Amino acid sequence: MLLDTASLYYRAYFGVPDSVKAPDGTPVNAVRGLLDFIARLVQDHRPDDLVACMDADWRPRWRVELIPSYKAHRVAEEVEQGPDAEETPDTLAPQVPIIEDVLDALGIARVGVPSYEADDVIGTYAGRATGPVDIVTGDRDLYQLVDDERGIRVLYPLKGVGSLQLTDETWLREKYGVDGSGYVDLALLRGDPSDGLPGVPGIGEKTAAKLLDAYGNLAGIMAAVDDPKSKLTPSQRKRLDESRAYVAVAPTVVRVAGDVPLPEVDLALPGEPRDPATLEELAARWNLGGALKRLLTTLQG
Repeated sequence: MLLDTASLYYRAYFGVPDSVKAPDGTPVNAVRGLLDFIARLVQDHRPDDLVACMDADWRPRWRVELIPSYKAHRVAEEVEQGPDAEETPDTLAPQVPIIEDVLDALGIARVGVPSYEADDVIGTYAGRATGPVDIVTGDRDLYQLVDDERGIRVLYPLKGVGSLQLTDETWLREKYGVDGSGYVDLALLRGDPSDGLPGVPGIGEKTAAKLLDAYGNLAGIMAAVDDPKSKLTPSQRKRLDESRAYVAVAPTVVRVAGDVPLPEVDLALPGEPRDPATLEELAARWNLGGALKRLLTTLQG
């Protein structure tokens, strides 16, 4: 089981009231919400291995160099050396180090790799897996990894993590008319304002799906632009032709990396906490109470 950790703690942050605080007044709603999410996921799915995948770099420069608008609207401060600072709610940012400390004390594998997003870490682990993989994320970008043959599916939280949409290739074909590998082409044609991806003007999700159905993939669509006999409308042909520069680089930006240099880490789901003394200190300092107890009970089960 691969967790898109930031996606889940964001959901926890907005789903649990910020009146949930530590004794010093620091809100810990995202921390406690995430612990409850993990407890529920472990209880319901009992994975052998569990990895909390992290954004060591939420906006890698190699993506920005190809599409400068990539996540540009979310930059709070540009940083000369290292990742730019991302706009995050004031009371969420201080909770992230607490989440990291608690996961480490529990012994839950936590992996982030410089110059890569959590999506890339997830993509690399999924590519290397020898058995079935569940990816837990609220980010549709990871639908591209869905692969029925290899048993890779996305669990997309609809409400908390008690209600998960099980995304397999059948679901993708019904919803978007593509399988996992075709989702990259659909996403880059459609664009995604939340990631600063412009897409091809005038081509939304339904048109993108129709074009992919007619021409197979992005390469087939671009070949049709050059084929006067193809059935593209004049406006589609014009817009795709004018978007060649974007279409040439967008696949590299949208496709998750599959070659991240992953560290050697024990991925096994822990039955007991790695560092009980530190965990006890963290529980008292941050008022982790019932959420941590529930997770520990679930891990021991």
